[in-house]
Amino acid sequence: MCGIVGYLGQRDCTEVLMDGLEKLEYRGYDSAGIAVFEGRDIKTVKTRGKLTAMKEKLEREGRPQGHCGIGHTRWATHGEPSDANSHPHSNGRVTIVHNGIIENYAELKQFLTEQGYTFLSQTDSEVVACLLDYYYSERNPLHAITETLKELRGSYALGIIFKDFPERVYAARCGSPLIVGVGQGESFIASDIPAFLKYTKDYVLLEDNEIVRLDTEGVMFFDVHGIQISKERRIAEWDVEQAQKCGYPHYMLKEIHEQPGVVQKTLDSLTKDGIPDFTDIGLTDDMLRGFNKVFITACGTAMYAGIVAKYAIEKLARVPVAVEIASEFRYMDPIVGENDLVIVVSQSGETADTKAALELAKERGAKTLAVVNVKYSAIARLADICINTLAGLEIAVASTKAYSVQIASLYLLAFRFAYAREAIDADELKRLTAQLAKTPEVIQNIIDRCDECQFIASQLVNTETLFFIGRGFDYALSLEGSLKLKEISYIHSEAYAAGELKHGTISLIEQNIPVITIATQSHIIEKTISNMEEVKARGAFVIAICRKGTTFADGTVDLKLELDFGELNDMLVPLPTVCALQLIAYYSSILRGNDPDKPRNLAKSVTTE
Repeated sequence: MCGIVGYLGQRDCTEVLMDGLEKLEYRGYDSAGIAVFEGRDIKTVKTRGKLTAMKEKLEREGRPQGHCGIGHTRWATHGEPSDANSHPHSNGRVTIVHNGIIENYAELKQFLTEQGYTFLSQTDSEVVACLLDYYYSERNPLHAITETLKELRGSYALGIIFKDFPERVYAARCGSPLIVGVGQGESFIASDIPAFLKYTKDYVLLEDNEIVRLDTEGVMFFDVHGIQISKERRIAEWDVEQAQKCGYPHYMLKEIHEQPGVVQKTLDSLTKDGIPDFTDIGLTDDMLRGFNKVFITACGTAMYAGIVAKYAIEKLARVPVAVEIASEFRYMDPIVGENDLVIVVSQSGETADTKAALELAKERGAKTLAVVNVKYSAIARLADICINTLAGLEIAVASTKAYSVQIASLYLLAFRFAYAREAIDADELKRLTAQLAKTPEVIQNIIDRCDECQFIASQLVNTETLFFIGRGFDYALSLEGSLKLKEISYIHSEAYAAGELKHGTISLIEQNIPVITIATQSHIIEKTISNMEEVKARGAFVIAICRKGTTFADGTVDLKLELDFGELNDMLVPLPTVCALQLIAYYSSILRGNDPDKPRNLAKSVTTE
């Protein structure tokens, strides 16, 4: 959600900022802009639209020439997408970029208006620029920032330049991610590491209520009181190649193809001697035996990974599991406390609602476990225990490989949970782990059948509504398949438990409406086939995704994708099967002329409510 970059060094600042903003496009945006010092003057160029529109405007109006500046890609919250509402915003002697939401902007705006400030936009962000200028009376940037932060309520990541200091960039954060890159004779701020990865792999995480100053002498950090503090420098584990398409037409397709490798890597990191082992992260069998209930809370794709985990943990360990949408969990006053385990799942580790749910769980005394893909993210550092998935850098907005490593990790957790509670013995623990270890090969076999997935997509390209149905693990998988399809193809898609058809949903079935049925669970296949026959009898165009060798009565199925899972346990088949659903979604998006990497209105990391 939005992207911030800032630079100070000897390179062409405009080039660095624009390159950084391109690397942050996956976060979602509807306008863009930069502000660069030209001598002692600040030149701002901004526009509604994509970075292509920004580049055209730079060509028309001239590229700012300088070595210090800030840039932004905005996703509209307060105020429609427009040139005026685009960032950066300037007022008086201050220019800023802002991610997040200022919740008390209305009262601040009223106060500042009474002090003689005028506003040129509809955004909440502009009040920050005005407030900084108001407190800049002593011409002390750090004083202005600390006083301003005292006034702000909400979430923010700020990049700030002051007209009187043409070789400085300031930044601060609270609730929205911001990272400082440290190079040789140059420094950066950014919402995410890819923005400066081509220049340096050294970075520092800015914590809530911390401030950083970039100047010609390097970087300095301060607390909210303006007192200088020291910070740990880290080295990014990602490389530049991971941030490139490497010959693939889209990041999403590249990331789908990376799944066998990242699943294998994640499984290897969490197993020893052929069984799951979480002792290195501080999760012991004694702890697992002591939990009365498990809550899993997350958003979107991560929540659907949680539903797969719920079924697996309950099936194997016989402990109750509740899966809650993170944005609901934080407001529903959940009955959670000591002796409960709260698992939070997030690719970015910065998801605002998930982080708030984690904070609530900790306040109530529950043990917290994070499953995240960014090692030093806010959620990873806040949780009591953290499973670090190893998907690597995921750039496409629609999550693919992150989902796969999440459920791979959670399967291992379910196995160990069951063993700790003596619901399975050591031999069964090894057998299940060995079966899971075979999934990378099965995933690769499914990815190799992308032509068949593309053909299914070609049959969906002209539809505007379709349905997914399934039972048990297939229902959990249907939820993710439906989400993936709708978010990048823009086809209206809903997933339903197949047994619920008679309770209302079947009234929506019309002639030739596609119904994608996931039918991989052997013990309930006959029930699922009955549901397929129900929708077929009402004119549906039925697509079956099933185990190799599954048979259907003549006329029940219009299209069939048979997947070879070998001897894989039914419980584990969602892991390879999801790859077929990802490919169907990808090709549906392509055939409808969309960009699957950057679906409209969506952001990779949602860091505001």
